[in-house]
Amino acid sequence: MNTSALTDSEPNFRADASVMALVGLAHASSHFSHLLLPVMFPVFMKEFGWSFSELGLLSTMFFVVSGLGQATAGFVVDRLGARPVMWASVLLFVMACLAAAHADSYASMLLAAALAGLGNCAFHPVDFTILNQRVSTPRLGYAFSVHGLTGNLGWAAAPLFFTYWTSVADWRTAYLAAAGVYALILVLLLVQKQHLLTEVQAKPVQGGANESDLAFLRLPVVWWCFAFFLLSTMTLAVVQNFSVPILKALHGVSLERASMTLTAYMLCGAMGMLVGGFVAARYPARSDKVVALCLTVAAVCMALCASGIFGQTGTLAVLAATGFAVGVGGPSRDMMIKKATPKGATGRVYGLVYSGLDVGFAIAPVVFGYFMDQGWFSLTLLCAAVILLFSVGAALGVGQRTRTA
Repeated sequence: MNTSALTDSEPNFRADASVMALVGLAHASSHFSHLLLPVMFPVFMKEFGWSFSELGLLSTMFFVVSGLGQATAGFVVDRLGARPVMWASVLLFVMACLAAAHADSYASMLLAAALAGLGNCAFHPVDFTILNQRVSTPRLGYAFSVHGLTGNLGWAAAPLFFTYWTSVADWRTAYLAAAGVYALILVLLLVQKQHLLTEVQAKPVQGGANESDLAFLRLPVVWWCFAFFLLSTMTLAVVQNFSVPILKALHGVSLERASMTLTAYMLCGAMGMLVGGFVAARYPARSDKVVALCLTVAAVCMALCASGIFGQTGTLAVLAATGFAVGVGGPSRDMMIKKATPKGATGRVYGLVYSGLDVGFAIAPVVFGYFMDQGWFSLTLLCAAVILLFSVGAALGVGQRTRTA
């Protein structure tokens, strides 16, 4: 099958929609894996007596493995195609859930984190390779919107899923149920494999592999993209890992209400992604400025949450609304990265750039886990807001260098 012909043919809505749906489902499963362990942190503290620092290290293990893997996964995707890498990743999620279900020590839970991180590492180079090759150009903005929206839905589903199964059975059963869900997703991706076929990049000739494969590393804009993801993700890591205990400590809310606030943040982010798809399609040339505006608004909202000025109910509402602001900028963010990507290096560039996401997720739990152990709950949120403002500068830097190139 000549996949290059797909992008040259008359745009087909049904084919585009099928690709978006399958890639979106896979992306949701990836984001669900980000919270496989964090949503159960309160349970682990009660069950095993682990500290916030120890719990943060579990998240760090996940994202260190994911980051190291993602930086190299793009090369594998460019050489083998996206489909087999996607299938292997979902299978690793099944194994991670089974490992967590049978974990009886900190070391065994670290193994579960490592397996999940290895499964997660390939999804961005896989997803964007498929979308850029299989979706018609006029619909790419909407494809990025669906991609981001489903990712947020994966995040939103995790707290609800694990809270439900833990309440009706126990936390080990919850992980067995998650393994079953991943197995079903894998079966669907195998059955619908014709929609996921991508063109394999030709191998460099005459021994020029190093220069041809790694030339993109000399582009400053690639490293500005990396810095953007590292900084913006550190803020998200604080929300995902510590918003529940922060809300409990500062406002005395129940575990259930704090978890629902985290879910609301993710759902608002998903709605923002939907709106952001239209914004990205309408203003593709201004993607960096859209991202900068959205993240500035989000940083201000988060700083207000840290101040406690709105009280209990207001803080919960504003924190949820922060997710909407971040979500609106999501599709424009992906459009910004696409414009900065050299032709023929999609997998490699997305692999490296999005590994910044994993680095941010790896650093933040350790640093802010210490803050949490010291009882610096408001300071944790405030620092997250300041870091988000630094990512605004990185986004504007990406836009400037893309236009210059």
